[in-house]
Amino acid sequence: MDATEILIKIRKIVRSIDIESKKIQKEYGVTIPQVLCLNFLNNSPSYQTTQSEIKKFLNLNSSTVSGIIDRLEKRGYLARLPKSGDKRIANIALTSSGEELLSTIPPLLHEQLSTKLQSLDEPEIRKVENSLETLVRLLDIEQLEASPLITLEVDIENDNALNTSQ
Repeated sequence: MDATEILIKIRKIVRSIDIESKKIQKEYGVTIPQVLCLNFLNNSPSYQTTQSEIKKFLNLNSSTVSGIIDRLEKRGYLARLPKSGDKRIANIALTSSGEELLSTIPPLLHEQLSTKLQSLDEPEIRKVENSLETLVRLLDIEQLEASPLITLEVDIENDNALNTSQ
């Protein structure tokens, strides 16, 4: 395999993420980061958590997470609930509309990949990991921060632009 074939395979991965992102946006009216936020709430105790916990999970800055929560709240997919004893803090809760939306969205690419990776045996996992480490080193991107979730940074950065009309 030559360098061109490797670049084509990487491009296929990036393109599949882009296609998934556009499909979810078009068919369901939400971005991947918004879906991930709703999924996080769906898997949280009592279907609620704090904005700080969502921020940690998504590995995004506070203003981006605040924008995601604002848009999801406007659409009725989540609600801010005052925390008892401390009115300065609100719990973010998944609504029945948010739960209903999640039930219609197919498993995301990162969920599918995670499941398939778990089915690999240890030597195969090490081979994949070593190959990816080599690519990261060759691209000199070891210091780049990244979430364990597969999303396009464009979605995250433009979450405000993508949903201002909603």
